Amino acid sequence: MSPLLYYALPTLGSYVMLSIFFLRRPRLLHTPWFRAFCPRLGAHRGGSGERLENTMEAMENSMTQRADLLELDCQLTRDGVVVVSHDKNLSRQSGVNRDIGSLDFEELPLLKEELEVYFSPGHFTHGSDRHMVRLEDVFRRFPRTPISVEIKEENEELIYKTADLVRNFDRNEITIWASGKSSIMKKCKAANPEMPTSLTLSRGLWVLLLYYLGLLPFISIPEKFLICFLPTIINRTYFPFPCSGLNQLAAVVSKWLIMRKSLIQHLEQRGVQVIFWCLNEESDFKAAFDLGATGIITDYPTALRRYLDNHGPPAPSY
Repeated sequence: MSPLLYYALPTLGSYVMLSIFFLRRPRLLHTPWFRAFCPRLGAHRGGSGERLENTMEAMENSMTQRADLLELDCQLTRDGVVVVSHDKNLSRQSGVNRDIGSLDFEELPLLKEELEVYFSPGHFTHGSDRHMVRLEDVFRRFPRTPISVEIKEENEELIYKTADLVRNFDRNEITIWASGKSSIMKKCKAANPEMPTSLTLSRGLWVLLLYYLGLLPFISIPEKFLICFLPTIINRTYFPFPCSGLNQLAAVVSKWLIMRKSLIQHLEQRGVQVIFWCLNEESDFKAAFDLGATGIITDYPTALRRYLDNHGPPAPSY
C-alpha cells in the first residue's frame, strides 16, 4: 500500500462514519427549528380539484376538510391589489387574454365555469364562485390558518405589499415565503425576514448535493420548509418537459436522488418540514408519508382527509 493510501483510506473511512453518525443524530450539532404549525393537509391553489381554483369557495371547502395549510400564488393588479392567482395571464382561467397587471381589481373577469385540474389531466372542476379574491380577504377570512404564498415574478411592489399584509394581519409566523427562484426569495426575505422560508430550487439542489457528499450534517439550513414535488408523479400527472422520453428520464433520476428516507428524516429532525406536492392519489399519499414527510399538498383535500383519518401518520417528534 502506498503511503498516500495508507493515510487517505483511514481518513476517508473516519469521515464517512462521522457523517453517517451526525446524519442520524443532527441535534448533536443543530438546534431544531421551532415549529409554529405542522401541516399535514395542504390545499393546492385552495383545493383546485373540488372547487374552482383559488376562489373563496375552494378555500372554504378545504377548511371543512380540516386543511392545515392553504397553498396560494399571488399577482398584482394595475391598481396595486394583491390577488390570488397562479397565472400572470388570464387566458387559461377566464378566456380573457390580458395580464392581471394590466387591469384594475374591479375589472378582473370571472373565471370559466369549469377548469382542468392541472395535476389530474382530463379532470375538470366546477364551482358556483367564479370571483378572483384579494389576499387581504383571504387573511381576513382565515386569520389563523397557515398559508404558503408563492411569488413567481420579480415584482418588488408585489413582494413588499404581500409582506406588509402579512405584518398587518399579524401572520409572520404562519405565512410561508415560497418561490422557485433564489433571486426572488432574497427580496422576499428582505421585505419580511420574520416569515419562514422554503427552499428554492437551487437551494434544494444544494442540500441534495451536500447530502451525497456527506457534508449536510455540518451545514446550517436557514429555511424551515422543503416544499418539493414527489418524483413518482412525473410522467403520470406532472409533465415538466414536452418530450415523453425526458419525462421518463426525469422520473427515474429524480426518484433515485430524492426519495431517500435518511435525507427526509435528517431534515425533519432539524425542524425543516418536508411537504410533497401535488399528490392526488392514495398511493402517492402513502409514498410520501412512508418517506417521513410532514405533509402533502393536494388538489383533493377530501381524499387526503379520508386517507389521514384512516391511515394518518404519527405526529413527528421534535
